[in-house]
Amino acid sequence: MRIQLGWFDGKLAQRIADIAAGELEPAAPRNASTVMVVRDAPAGGVEVLMLKRPVAMKFAGGAYVFPGGSVDNADFGPTGWQGPSAEEFGRRLGATPELAGALVRAAVRETFEEAGVLLAGTPDGAVEVPEGPGWEADRAALNQGALSLAGLLDRRGLVLRAGLLTPWARWITPLAEPRRFDTRFFAAALPPGQQVTAHAAEADKIVWIRPDDALAAARRGEMSLLPPTATTLGEFALASGVADILGQSRKVAPIQPALLNSADGQAWLEVPDGIGYPL
Repeated sequence: MRIQLGWFDGKLAQRIADIAAGELEPAAPRNASTVMVVRDAPAGGVEVLMLKRPVAMKFAGGAYVFPGGSVDNADFGPTGWQGPSAEEFGRRLGATPELAGALVRAAVRETFEEAGVLLAGTPDGAVEVPEGPGWEADRAALNQGALSLAGLLDRRGLVLRAGLLTPWARWITPLAEPRRFDTRFFAAALPPGQQVTAHAAEADKIVWIRPDDALAAARRGEMSLLPPTATTLGEFALASGVADILGQSRKVAPIQPALLNSADGQAWLEVPDGIGYPL
């Protein structure tokens, strides 16, 4: 399926041509994690947490996205861990145990940094509720790189709750993009008692929205959605509730759209057939 998008400029069109001709090496994709935080909707189905990125941001400025970001070097370090092993996540994510562990840690770290949702708890299985000025200070330090996830969990006597994350999808940025990511998507329920608070530098708006409503807003031009986001929303729109999503054991295969130039000078995004792109 081909999607005509209006934000391509001449510089990107030239990158598409140069890479196709073998005259330019594509940028190496950075490993990243994204988390779709969901809760049951009052009338059935689910609501998903979405952040509106500031327009000035270099990547996906103005788009509505799920919390997430790149894997940091510190994410490869050990943390307290409870739930499915890194080896098991690696089998489902198509990654080595070392990378899978880093992807899970990045997912937990980014979700706390960007949304204030902490997928961690005490060793006896209780989920922590991060409230109060001390937690906000730790969150700010984590966001600034002054505190690692391992340091945060150790200080608080907590462990990462890997079982709260359900592997969902893997999307790789097209070859011609100058900023590329190899992103694993996870689904997670909003832990009981936790409240969502956006980080001002990462989002200027935060919403809980039904997937169908988000897609309808995108069709009306009221929301900007990247293809992986729209596709995931289309899948979540079919769910009867949070349990329906978290109960799935999906095969996470890589999906990589392509950027193409047409003969009339238009740039197109080609999304692989069969993924159910809903827009």
